[in-house]
Amino acid sequence: MSEKRKTRHEIRGDWKSSMLGTLLGWVMKVTTATLRVDLHNPGHIGDPNKAVPPMILMLWHSRFFVVPGVWLKMLRSKRRVSILTSASRDGDMVANAMAVFGFNAIRGSSSRRAVAALVGLKRALEAGQDVCLTPDGPRGPRYKVQAGAIKLAEATGAPIVPVHVRFSSAWRLGTWDRFVIPRPFSRVSVTFGEPLHVSKGIDAEALENERLKIESLLVSGTDDA
Repeated sequence: MSEKRKTRHEIRGDWKSSMLGTLLGWVMKVTTATLRVDLHNPGHIGDPNKAVPPMILMLWHSRFFVVPGVWLKMLRSKRRVSILTSASRDGDMVANAMAVFGFNAIRGSSSRRAVAALVGLKRALEAGQDVCLTPDGPRGPRYKVQAGAIKLAEATGAPIVPVHVRFSSAWRLGTWDRFVIPRPFSRVSVTFGEPLHVSKGIDAEALENERLKIESLLVSGTDDA
């Protein structure tokens, strides 16, 4: 195997990304505990008392900070969740942050380990786990849904649940996605939308129409799009 191909299949991480990720996870958890959260969940997504099939939770990369804490704190959900994160060191940091919440990590992206990531996501859904994707990650373009997320829903039959997050007061980082960190004790609105189904066996044009529909829906719930 060539060095270039090895790089594409490599999962990166080290003690530094592990330590920083664990610290990030605790910062996320403690900060979310201070927030006044307005939860909108008409479909009772994540309800441990309802026997619902595995879902694909989908939200923008920049809105990820509060969702793991809300999932545990507000929904009190015992459902197992796997998060898709990149194979890079940044992805390793996110994976370790998610471990603080008890979430699994599936490593890969469209640019590295794409097939392995898709297989991992399918296996997680087949095992009864929900999966969480940021369809414009890990490098953008911002607020652009990548086709792979829609193909996963088409291939597995798992419904897509759009997640909208709005902030009353927050810091926005100078990253490609303008990552949002809420100010402690501020108000945050989190909405779990109604599940959306993508029909199996649809052609490329119909798949693109589904992609555009879901992209438009996610953008409509974003305050700075």
